[in-house]
Amino acid sequence: MKTLLLLLLATSLLAMAKSPEPVAPTRSTELFQAEDLSGFTTWLEGIGGKNDNGVFSIKNGVIHVSGMGRGYVGPKQAYKDYHLTVEYKWGKKTDGGKYVRNSGLLIHATGPDGNSGDKWMASVECQLAQGCEGDPIVIRGADSVGKTIPVTVTSDTLKARDNRTRWNPGGQPTKWFGRQFWWALHDPDFKEMLDTRGRWDLASPLGEWTKIEAICVGGRIAIKVNDVTVNEAYDVFPAGGRILFQNEGHEVFFRNAILQPAKK
Repeated sequence: MKTLLLLLLATSLLAMAKSPEPVAPTRSTELFQAEDLSGFTTWLEGIGGKNDNGVFSIKNGVIHVSGMGRGYVGPKQAYKDYHLTVEYKWGKKTDGGKYVRNSGLLIHATGPDGNSGDKWMASVECQLAQGCEGDPIVIRGADSVGKTIPVTVTSDTLKARDNRTRWNPGGQPTKWFGRQFWWALHDPDFKEMLDTRGRWDLASPLGEWTKIEAICVGGRIAIKVNDVTVNEAYDVFPAGGRILFQNEGHEVFFRNAILQPAKK
């Protein structure tokens, strides 16, 4: 009997560690309608699911990320085949360093919480760091038994004079994991210093709201910054998952997170 109980407990814990099955939205939904974060998951490196010191909070439809530590906040439900629009704005706090403010939108997040370095989940990150807004980054992690979750994207690319890979429609198909696709007009002379901009950056000026869109249909992702498409990827794995808002040591606000069915 004791062996059976242990087996049932192990099976239950394994089920809890799995990601929820992604669902396609059938109508437009505002993700930040709640008055508290009881319907959200929060995660902090070294702490886990406890929202210590109020690192994450929600008020009047705005999520505030204080910038303490590393981690994420997001709805517990997983999604696929959607068009997500969200706006973000930087706060005052930085990580104390000399480099750009940093955060991200993690889409198609899958597996147990904190499965990538105890900070993130296996996912495709839509980069929000200054000068790199809208760049996809592949984040791999481990499932509940320690096996690598093989997050992968493919994009049409070219190599710029800084030897970095840029999105280039009709270019060389490039399968990618563990690195970043820069957007087509990423400034090759950009030094990634705090509160500086590339010559062709599309993000709003510091202190103003920037709109980000992620359009996910099947195995394809398109990313827009302030209504301009800056990156596209295909043969994306996984093709659905949770939507998470990243805490990467810099204060940031998120609002107007609208999830709606994607046009196929």
